[in-house]
Amino acid sequence: MYPSVKTVAPLDNYLLAVSFDNGEKGILDMKPYLDFGVFKRLQDVEAFNRVRVSFDTIEWDAGVDLAPEFVYSKSQCSTAEKVTTVTA
Repeated sequence: MYPSVKTVAPLDNYLLAVSFDNGEKGILDMKPYLDFGVFKRLQDVEAFNRVRVSFDTIEWDAGVDLAPEFVYSKSQCSTAEKVTTVTA
């Protein structure tokens, strides 16, 4: 079972800062997906920035959502997060 998304915030360059209910944080790069299907709707920066947490994952007003396991598996922890996790 994957952790649930606790918070999400849009960043520049189609990145998302995501935190999970297990205490982990990461960055999800959405650029590789923006040329496919419904994700094309998120190429509009204003639409992309209207991201929010919904239930245990994230969604956009544009009718796009992501599976929580995708969000967790594709989010890259920052170096500081990895060091904290390894030494804890």
